[in-house]
Order: sequence, then structure tokens, then C-alpha cells
Amino acid sequence: MRSLRPHTLRARLTLGLLVLLAVSCAAVGLAAVVELNGFLTSRLDEQLTEAGSRFAVSLEHKGEPEKDDHDGDEHADTRRQATGTFGARLVDGTVTNAAVVRSTGTLNVGLTAADRKRLAAVPADGRGHSVGLSALDDYRMIATRGLDGDVLITGMPLEPVAAAVHRLELVAGIVFGAALTAAGVAGALWVRWSLRPLSRVAATATRVSELPLASGEVALPPRAPESDPRGEVGRVAGAFNRMLGHVEDALTKRHASEERLRSFAADASHELRTPVASVRGHAELALLHPGPLPPEITRALQRIAAESTRMGAMVDDLLLLARLDAGRPLERAPVDLTRLVLDALTDARATGSGHRWELDLPEDPVTVTGDAHRLQQVLANLLSNARLHTPAGTKVTVTLETDGSTASLKVHDDGPGIPGDIQPGVFERFTRADRSTKAETGGAGLGLSIVAAVVEAHGGSVTLESGPGSTTFTVRIGDA
Repeated sequence: MRSLRPHTLRARLTLGLLVLLAVSCAAVGLAAVVELNGFLTSRLDEQLTEAGSRFAVSLEHKGEPEKDDHDGDEHADTRRQATGTFGARLVDGTVTNAAVVRSTGTLNVGLTAADRKRLAAVPADGRGHSVGLSALDDYRMIATRGLDGDVLITGMPLEPVAAAVHRLELVAGIVFGAALTAAGVAGALWVRWSLRPLSRVAATATRVSELPLASGEVALPPRAPESDPRGEVGRVAGAFNRMLGHVEDALTKRHASEERLRSFAADASHELRTPVASVRGHAELALLHPGPLPPEITRALQRIAAESTRMGAMVDDLLLLARLDAGRPLERAPVDLTRLVLDALTDARATGSGHRWELDLPEDPVTVTGDAHRLQQVLANLLSNARLHTPAGTKVTVTLETDGSTASLKVHDDGPGIPGDIQPGVFERFTRADRSTKAETGGAGLGLSIVAAVVEAHGGSVTLESGPGSTTFTVRIGDA
């Protein structure tokens, strides 16, 4: 039933208009039919009153009962009696005579037991009553008391009244049906024309909803045409356009801020590479001094060299992210993912000998179009992440598969899993699951953000599913 309900405002307004008009037409038609039926019935009662009981009195044949299907008595008084007039005489509640006026004279009527009961039930109050006889259909009858204690009934057929009422019903149905059809078409056109500004607002809102507003420069569509501000639709269009103006200003400021931040990160990373390299070089040179150095100095120089190396790696990662954010194109060439996975797993086994490393590769090589160096970095970061954040003895499985159009790379481990509060922002920059160990492991929380940025630059996606005893990173890249 829900599918039959109108969904648009235009359809609901048109349907509501038609329902109201149909109810109005039905009320007018019903009132007209009832009024006409009452008017014609009252006129029939007046005719019965004017006709009196002459015809019923003339039916008395010395008290003999009527004879079915024989002509009436030649003394029956049919003067000023219309064809179809019915007359009956009752004595002590029993019908003694009953006849009807025909064009050829009078005709006795054969009554059933039920008909006799209905005639006997007509009150002798001189008022019209509707009675249905099986032999004569529906009649309007008046019963009066005769001079000798009998009851005289005179009736006229209701068929002309019913025919007039039925004709009115037919004419009203045709007229009202045509009116409803015309009103439906005209109403739909009128509602559509009236709601045209609102439809334009809805179309503009739909186009805005399809725009990616999360990042980058956004070009909003043209404003919705405004109509009379005194109407509801005009006020909605005006408010919507003002809202779009505020949104456009906010997006412009956000984009400008992002551009300034990217420029700052790129410039700062670029400028820091030289002094960081210089600090690391001087520390390593000092450690190569031939003369004896105090243990404290040696330890300090070693820490300077280690921290400068870590800072250099962080600067390189930030510079890479800044370039990816700026949309700098990557190299596009065929890349053998199978070879990259083999090399990355070999390196991981060398640095993480305490873990168990397994590999699941398809029989045929998997090739994608992309930047081999950056894809190698994605694999290295995922395997390094599995090694650094799981205890020794953890099993890490690397699976590579393809469906012919998309390559899927999965890195699964059976470690403790990633905390639930960390998972929503695991691919954001500087996200750290355990801040207390990052300085020792050399991580800065940029590895997974680089994975997400590189995969996105290749038109792919990376997802995470993690729980106690099972963590899986899935990378999908098209054009396999």
C-alpha cells in the first residue's frame, strides 16, 4: 500500500485537490438526489390527496373478494385517475378488493400473502407511505377510513420518481466525472507551475549534495532562481541561496587554509632536510674522531645521530604527504605486484626474525599500473606496522589475489588487535596506538597515512578490520 501513496509534494497537492473536489461533488450530488426524491415524492402525495379514495370506494362489489387476472367491474370509478393508479379496500384488516387502472380499464391485482400483510400494515392516517408489492413494484399509498368502517387505500407508482432520480444520478455522475478529470489536469498543471521555483531549489540541492565537500576546491552550482519573497517558496529559495553563499565562503576559506598548510608543510619539510642531514653528518663525523671520548659524549653523539636519522625520515614522509595532497602526479607504468610482495616480505623476515611470516600468491603474476617505488613503500609500511605493533611469535600472512580488474592485497596478523577507539582515525596523520614506544621504535604515526594517501593517489582504497587475535589491512587497486 505504501507504493501507491504519492511521494512528491506536487502529487500530494494534486491528489488533495481532487479528493476535496470529489467530496464536494459527492455532497452536492447526494443533496440534489435526496432533495429531488423528497420533492417528487411530496408532489406524488399531493396527487394522491387530490385523487382521494373514489377509485378505492368504487371497487366494492357487494363485499365479494377480488378475482385474479380478470377485468374489474364496469362500475369502477376511473375518472381523473392516472394510468397505474392502485386501489384497495380492506375490511377488518383483510383485503377484499384490489385493482389497478390500465389504459384499457381496470384490472384486478393478484396479491400474495406478503402483499396483503404490507397493505394491512399501512396506517390509515391520510399520509403517504412507500409500499413494495411483488406484483406492482414500489408504490406510494395513502390509507383512509371509509364510512362503513372499512379502510380504503389509493396508491400511485414510484417508478417515475425513481426514473427521474436515476437520471439525475447519471447526469451528475457524468458531469462530476468530467469536472474531476478537467480539474485534475488543470490542477496538476497549476500546482506544477506554482511549485516550479521549489523544484529548481530541489534540483540545486541535489547537485550540491553530490559534490565532494570534504577536501579540495569546490565549485558550487549556480544559485536557485528566486521568486516572490512574499511567498513561502520564495522565502525558501532565498534562504537556500543565502545558505549556499555561507557554505561557499566557508569552503573557500577552508581550501585556502588547506593550501597554506600544505605549502607550509612542503616548504618546512624541504628546508629541514638540509639542516637535519647536516646534524646527522656532524654527529657521525664526531663519532669517527680517532681520539678517546668520554662515555657521556659518545652516548650523546649516538643519540643525536639516531634522532637526526628519525627526524630525517619524518621530514621525508611529511614532504611526500604534502606532494600527494597537492595532487602531484605519480609515475604510471606497469608494476609487478608479485615481485614487490616477494621483496617486501624478504626484507620483513630479515628485520622481524621473531615473527612468523607466510605468503599466499596466485600462480600467475599480478600486474597493475602505478608507481613502483610508492607501492613498495605501501608494502613496507604495512609489514613494518605489523612487526612493530605485535609481539614476537605473531603470525603475519600476506595474501595477493586478483579478479582480473582489481588487485587485492591483504596483510593479516593474529596479534592483539588495534584498540577500538584508535580504529576510526588509524589512517590519519600522527595517530599512535602506544605513544610510550614510538620514540624507541622510530615511528611518528605517519606510516598508515602514507599508505592511505598513496593508495588513493592510485585510485584504490584501503580498509581495516581488527579485533582481538585478528587484524587485516586490505588494499585494492584497479587496472589489474
